[in-house]
Amino acid sequence: KQLVTVNPRKTSQICSSCGYDDGKHTLDIRQWICPNCGINHDRDINAAINILNV
Repeated sequence: KQLVTVNPRKTSQICSSCGYDDGKHTLDIRQWICPNCGINHDRDINAAINILNV
């Protein structure tokens, strides 16, 4: 087994599809659309995908 630690900083704000950094979102924003590729993201799911990709 291998343990990988991931800094959770910005994991919900970087597009898991294209890697675009959409900048700071306040916590009340739960969904956002990537202005670069147009994918609609749920904030928690997007963060989980980014963490898994590390």
